[in-house]
Amino acid sequence: MAGTALATPDEPDRPKKKRKAAKNTPKLRDGVMKRGNTWSYVIRVKDPETGISKPRWVGGFPSEEAAKEARDEARVRARRGEYIDRNLITVADYLDEWLENHAVTIKPKTLSDYRHLIDRHVKPRIGGAKLQAVRPAQITKLYRDLITEGGRSGAGLSPRTVAYVHAVLRKAFRDAVEVEQLIPSNPVERAKRPKSRPGELGQIWTPDQLRTFLDHASAHRLSAFFHLAAYTGARRGELLNLRWRDVDFTGSQIYIKGSASFVAGQRIEGTTKSGRSRVVSIAPGTVKVLKSHRARQDAERLLVGKDWKGAAAPGDRYVFATGWGEPIHPDTVSSLMATLIKSYNQPSEGEPSAEPLPRVRLHDLRHVHATTLLLAGVAVHVVAARLGHADPSITLRVYAHVINEQLAEAADIFARRIGEGME
Repeated sequence: MAGTALATPDEPDRPKKKRKAAKNTPKLRDGVMKRGNTWSYVIRVKDPETGISKPRWVGGFPSEEAAKEARDEARVRARRGEYIDRNLITVADYLDEWLENHAVTIKPKTLSDYRHLIDRHVKPRIGGAKLQAVRPAQITKLYRDLITEGGRSGAGLSPRTVAYVHAVLRKAFRDAVEVEQLIPSNPVERAKRPKSRPGELGQIWTPDQLRTFLDHASAHRLSAFFHLAAYTGARRGELLNLRWRDVDFTGSQIYIKGSASFVAGQRIEGTTKSGRSRVVSIAPGTVKVLKSHRARQDAERLLVGKDWKGAAAPGDRYVFATGWGEPIHPDTVSSLMATLIKSYNQPSEGEPSAEPLPRVRLHDLRHVHATTLLLAGVAVHVVAARLGHADPSITLRVYAHVINEQLAEAADIFARRIGEGME
């Protein structure tokens, strides 16, 4: 018949195919759906800037139960305004960006130390991991690996170094939570890190050993540096940053206003470690040593003449400088101390010393200063102020063994005082 379409044998099957296709189409049930071999969930999240609610899909879950559990957590965070979108940024990429963002807020030397620790100890082990996938157990394993084989030639790192790695990661991941909002919580806070071993201060010279060293070093043009380091407890960089205007001979004190260091071969001058200046009193003997040192420096300047490279104004000149008036590299005084100890123990002429000096670091002169004061009964907060510790609790932690010695004697001291009053 004209105008009537003839049915083909296949046409009756068409409705069945449509019904079958509709039957196999994935269905969204309470925000959860299977896509291929994995499950996904969707929630609506309000944009804080526009106030408009938009759907957020998250997939890759192995089971429906896992997707529902993640969905429920996401709903809670969304209601609190704490929802975080999934992203694929790796630990290495995030830490690189974090260092770049902090380049203008922390000291260059500190930034250099952060970068070294991250590049050498963190990136090779967990740098490829997704930031949002890092768990406390993974950080704990990182610390365990560093302790056992993280150093050169497979040797383990010290607990102190691992603690420094922990401190850097804790800051970085905290910013990922609070500033960047890339992760909901900080896995580093819940990781288990190695405990520091007691007695990590190492060898501490006795007062007699310190006097022996200073007597031996007295002929060197930089002997005043070691004297001031021992008698003030100041840090190496703080002393190398001193100008003569920072020395008050009349008031018997020095003003520690900043610190000097070298980063990538360039001298950097900045604030002290605590970020605050301080005034440290000096004894009459130290005043005498500094006056003698200044006279020697003036003589060197006259000898050099026009080749003098120091500041023209006397107050702007460095207290400790080269023979030409230039700033001293920090490694110079550190290696010089080792050389002086060796020359005392093994003189080029004559017999070796019957009582050799233990080999210590320059920084240990700071420890000699602190322990001597604490054992003499000087209050912890006074010692902390001289050392430039931001909080006396730092002093308590570093010199706990000295404090414990005083605590052991406290009962006898109290009994003697009370007994004296009763006589």
